[in-house]
Parts: sequence; C-alpha cells; structure tokens
Amino acid sequence: MRIESFLKGEWIAPGEGAREIESAVTGEAIALAGGGVLDMAGSVAYAREKGGAALRALTFHDRARMLKALAVYLNERKEQLYELSYDTGATLSDHQFDIDGGIGTLFVYASKGRREMPDAQVYLDGGLEQLGREGRFMGQHVCVPMQGVAVQINAFNFPVWGMLEKLAPAILGGMPVIVKPATATCYVTEACVRMMLESGILPEGALQFVAGGVGDLLDHLGAQDVLAFTGSADTGLMLRRHEGLLRNAVRFTAEQDSLNASILGPDVGPGSAEFDLFVKEVSREMTVKAGQKCTAIRRIIVPDAAVAPVIEALSERLAKVSIGDPRDAATRMGALVSASQKADVLERAGIIGQEAELVFGDVAGIAGPGAFVTPLLFHCADPRAAERVHDTEAFGPVSTVMGYGALSDAVTLANRGGGSLVTSLITRDGDVAREVVGGAGAWHGRIYINNADSMGESTGHGAPMPHMIHGGPGRAGGGEEMGGIRGVKHYMQRVAVQGSPDILSAVGGRWVPGAREVKGPAHPFTRRFGELSIGETLHTAARQISLEDIEHFAKFTGDTFYAHMDEDAAARNPFFPGRVAHGYLLLSFAAGLFVEPNEGPVLANTGLDNLRFMKPVQAGDSIAVRLTVKAKTPRNAEYGEVRWHVTLTNQDGDKVAEYELLTMNAF
Repeated sequence: MRIESFLKGEWIAPGEGAREIESAVTGEAIALAGGGVLDMAGSVAYAREKGGAALRALTFHDRARMLKALAVYLNERKEQLYELSYDTGATLSDHQFDIDGGIGTLFVYASKGRREMPDAQVYLDGGLEQLGREGRFMGQHVCVPMQGVAVQINAFNFPVWGMLEKLAPAILGGMPVIVKPATATCYVTEACVRMMLESGILPEGALQFVAGGVGDLLDHLGAQDVLAFTGSADTGLMLRRHEGLLRNAVRFTAEQDSLNASILGPDVGPGSAEFDLFVKEVSREMTVKAGQKCTAIRRIIVPDAAVAPVIEALSERLAKVSIGDPRDAATRMGALVSASQKADVLERAGIIGQEAELVFGDVAGIAGPGAFVTPLLFHCADPRAAERVHDTEAFGPVSTVMGYGALSDAVTLANRGGGSLVTSLITRDGDVAREVVGGAGAWHGRIYINNADSMGESTGHGAPMPHMIHGGPGRAGGGEEMGGIRGVKHYMQRVAVQGSPDILSAVGGRWVPGAREVKGPAHPFTRRFGELSIGETLHTAARQISLEDIEHFAKFTGDTFYAHMDEDAAARNPFFPGRVAHGYLLLSFAAGLFVEPNEGPVLANTGLDNLRFMKPVQAGDSIAVRLTVKAKTPRNAEYGEVRWHVTLTNQDGDKVAEYELLTMNAF
C-alpha cells in the first residue's frame, strides 16, 4: 500500500525517504508512507480560507447533521476498516473498541450538537450579567469559532477513534482539521479519511490528512489555531517547547503517558461480586489492544491481605488468554503494533522488574516474526520505597500489583503516578468512595467507581466516553478532550459581549428581558414554528385570586400546607403576610390566561425551567401574564422546540413569578 497525504484538495503519493510499515502479525512490509516535501504553509492557508469559512457559514445544527451523516456512512463501511486493522495486531473486539467507538463518538456529538447547542452560529456560555441598576446595560459570555485550523496529532494505538474523538468537537465547533496519525497505523486512518472525503458530506477544506512527518507545519500556526496531541510525554514536551507555538500563543492540549491505577476497596474480599469484578476489569485492561491503551491499568493497588488472592485470581484468568493471529476467532489478545514497540515494552518491563517480582508471564516475549508478548504481571512488595513502578509505563500488557495498609496509603500510591487519565475504585462503601475522590481527584482526570449495583451498565475502566472529559493533570498532559460540549468549546473563543438587552438579543438569537417586544398578528399559539419571531409577546388580561380559589385548590390537590390554610401560622412565617395562594395555583391560572384552547400548531407542553416565585399573592390580589418567544430550536422536519419567557405580575406591576415554558410546535 502507498499511503497518500491529502492536502489542498489533492492526494499526494509517498516521496523520497518514505518509511516502510510492517505488519504487526507477520513482520512483513505492507505499506509505504511519508517522505518528500509537503506544502504545509499552503495547507494551513487552504484550511483557514476554504474549510474554515465554509464551516463558520453553517450553524451548529448544520454541523451536527454532517457528523451524523459521517457516522452513518462510516458505519456502513466499517468492515473494510476492520480488515485493514488486523495488521495492526488488533483483534475483532479491539476493532470494535477503536472503529465502532470512533463512529459512536460522532453519533454522540451529533446528538449533543442538536440537543444542547442552538441552530445558530453563536453559543451562549452561561447566564446574563446585569451590569446596570435598571437592567439597560448587560453582559453575556458567548463562544464563536476560532478562525484558524485544528492540527490533530494522534497516537498509533487508536487509528480511527483517536482521530474521530478530536475531529467531532472541532467540526461541531466550526474549525477545519488537519489530521496527522502515527505512521505505524496510518494506513487504517487513511482509509477512514478516504471514506469521509468520498462521502461528499464535509465542505472543501474541512479535512486534510498528513501521512508521515509534519515537516514545518508547526511553524505556520498562529493564535487562531489549535494543536491537539496524543502520545508520549517526551513528544508532548518537545511540542510544548516549540518556539513558534510559544511565540504565537497557539492553543495546545496534550493527552500523554499515564500510570493509571485501580484500587480494590478495603470493604471488598475474595468471593464477592466486587472482587470478581475487580479481577475481570484488570485482566481486560491488560489484554484489550494488547495493553496498548492510554487508559490501561498499570498499577493494581489492593489491601495487603488481598495481594496473594488477587495475584492468584489474575494469574488464573490471564492464563486463559489465547495469544496469536488476530484474524483467528479463538484469539483473545493480538500483537503489539510493531517489533520496535515489542522491544520497548520488554525493555521497560525489565526496568519495572528491578523493583518488582514477575509473577506471571515471560519477559523474553514470544519468538517469531510477529510482535507478540505474553501478559506480564509483577508484584511490588514495597511500593512506598519504589520509584520506577510509579514512573515507568510499559505500553503493553504489563501491570504491577502492590499492597496498601490504610486507605490513605492507597490514595498516596495512586497519586505517585504523577497524574493519570483514570483511576478506578471497586467498592460498595460510600465513605471509601468519598475519601478516594477527595484525596485523589486532583491527580486524575477521571475516577471510575464500580460495584455490583452498577456493573451491569458500566462502560469499563478504560473506556473514555464522549460525554465526559478525557485527559488528566501532570504527567497525563493536562488536556481535557471530549467532555460533551466542553470539548467543543476548546475550538471556540469565549468573548464577553456587553450592551443593551436589544443588542444582546440580536447577538445571541435569544430574547433578553428588557429587550424590545414584538406584537404578532394573532395569538402566538395559533402560529406555526416558522412563523413565530423571537421577542413576539402576548399580554393577557388580569385574574383576581379569591380565598375560595385557594381553599378549593388546597382541598382538590391535597396541598393543605399551613401557609395556605392557617392565617395565624402563615403570619408567623417571615416570608408571608398571612395566607397566600399556592405557587402551583398561580401557574395553573397563568396557563388559563395565555393558552389558546383550540387545536393548533402547539403539539405538547414538555416542561418548564428556571421557575422562581418572587412575591406572595394573597386573596384579593390579581395576576396577569406576559408570554414572550425567547428562543426556537428545530428538532426534526415536523416540529421544533419553542422556549417561552413567562412573567406573572400583580395589580401593582410587581413580579410574582417567572419561568421558561417549553412547547413543541409544528412547522
């Protein structure tokens, strides 16, 4: 295979000095990649001028629909990616972790983009800030797409997921992408990129691909660009020191080496469901992708009394793992990605072996042309005095068991890794969970806690989910990828906008209290989704509240709280002048004032948000309602969500309640 780069709309064949790529299974040469001189300055400009402009012209919903279309397109062709991926040493279950996981991430971001972001080009970040006494001058934080390119450098272990988990939030945020995968597995990434480009879903310039070295690419990045990196701490440090990145303040995130840990709670003993779960989790994390996962468990931290039972149970389970050709259905663990990776893993295992005893496996590896090794399980008898077991990552099926006395000791050992992507805890004890989170949270990007109650639905120690951040402090690089919309914001600039309610309404596409009201030609409930205007407002007539209303509501609903039924008791309450109307009575009467009862485009009331009661209403008071179209969000081809701002005022014009009503309206 001749692995080509795709830059400035053209495929570019490998050039002079191209690197030969070998099969992890057979050791035979299967591909050539890289070499030659690539026009990186032109590629960056092409991304900014073509891809960036095209993406920014779309709304968040437009970009979300593209992500979903890409996910569907790839899902229909994933078998082709599976077949290529076998030569990386991955088994079928490994493919599903990588390829299906990447496609699933696209689906999640597509859904979140439609559900949690507006059908607009500006994202509102947080609530309004009133900067003046009368509310005529206000502030709103918003996020807008950065006007550069997202360069994404990925590791060899996840050639598809590693790309798509970065690409999804970048495209949703409105930034074009230049993907640079690790050369060892770039042939799988290239096939996936070809599929996405052939689909015609992405606009021109939104996606480019580099096979091999990046040349002088980093020299051309500026303050509007983003560099996202996954790989070793040494490479991450080299990138952080790059003069151009420092000089131009290029936004940079890294997801690096990680000495992840798993802690067995002191409440868990052999024979319990939690003990079996712990052993299963550790074994799986050692063997999935042959341990070549940034989230794999490297340190197994268990109570002193559980060290021997854990070693015995783990060794028994690891002995059942069949190793061999990943195309063989009986194989449970395939090969490391390359002969050089095999040599590196065994060298690092030797370093760990200076402080720990090998209790399972063979540090000589498995003879033959492929990059095969056995799982290697070590036991460190004195982890408090040890150094290398806490700072050496053998990026393969290698892990070390170590004991602890007090739970605080377990937390200290977990933190000795200097920062990880994930630490897991198996416990049923809430106090244990709280102590671990409080003591270890500062050093770990994710804390995964599991027991018999949740294990049926849990995603697993080593499975980063697009809904949650994936990254960690210190040694782990300090980055926070994914995390739902948090990941999208990384590719956007937060800016504070100040102005009048009318100006903020225009900028944000959402009506702000105090902004100009629009009078519609008819009752807003008679108007279809597309006919309603932001700011369209209905003012209702007033309704007087009687004591009979209050008592009838109390008896009818069963809500006979003293503030509504006992004058003396209510008067002793510092919040009420005497008996008052129920808050929910006011909401019911408000609906009666603004609802149009006849069949029309309003299909359903789906809830209300931000309800506040500001002032009590007594018998004899009146209420009136102001109903305003605050925001509109399409949901599908048939209907969309309308968010209404509802304000209830009394006979003096004072606010007594305020909330946001949600309805589904037909197009």
